[in-house]
Amino acid sequence: MIDMNNINVLALAYLGDSVYEVYIRSFLINKGIVNVNELQNEAIKYVSANGQAKFLDMLLNENFLTEDEIDIVKRGRNHKSHKAPKNTSVSVYKNATGFETLIGYLYLDNNIKRIEEIIKYIESK
Repeated sequence: MIDMNNINVLALAYLGDSVYEVYIRSFLINKGIVNVNELQNEAIKYVSANGQAKFLDMLLNENFLTEDEIDIVKRGRNHKSHKAPKNTSVSVYKNATGFETLIGYLYLDNNIKRIEEIIKYIESK
């Protein structure tokens, strides 16, 4: 069994980024978008650091996350990382990393139901 508290948060964020992107791509295709360029343009609104940080802010401001989930987000957000990618502020990058960490954590914890609740919340915005 994996001790979730000892997993590198950047590894959780790495996994969470991939899991989240699959959900968003599926959501966009199910919306009827079939043109690849349009899919990519729409996906960026959700999977970019800016998009992820925006949705994390909404989840936090609307008290959607549990205390345990907020702790996971903080672990990811507070991790010392290298500088943010260009076109993204450090705070946005850290918030996006916190969001990705949460998704990766939930996925490894096999809490798919909770991931889907978060995705449905995001899709409704």
